[in-house]
Amino acid sequence: MILESVENGPLIWPSIEENGVIRPNKYSELSATKAIQADCDIKATNTILQGLLPEVYALVSNHKVARELWERIQLLMQGTSLMK
Repeated sequence: MILESVENGPLIWPSIEENGVIRPNKYSELSATKAIQADCDIKATNTILQGLLPEVYALVSNHKVARELWERIQLLMQGTSLMK
């Protein structure tokens, strides 16, 4: 599920209507499966960030979605020996 977060993007949180306002579900309102996926999204981002060189981390740490983070890192690393 962590790899899925990197390859396919994060969980799209379901939304509900409450008092005439549509809002995303709270974490506590997610099903067990969706809660695990939300946790995996966070773990994927944290795992990627922990493995970066400090210079690269400084350039990408503002990304909160694993897929966007990974795509940005791939662009930054093109043509370097670290690309693999």
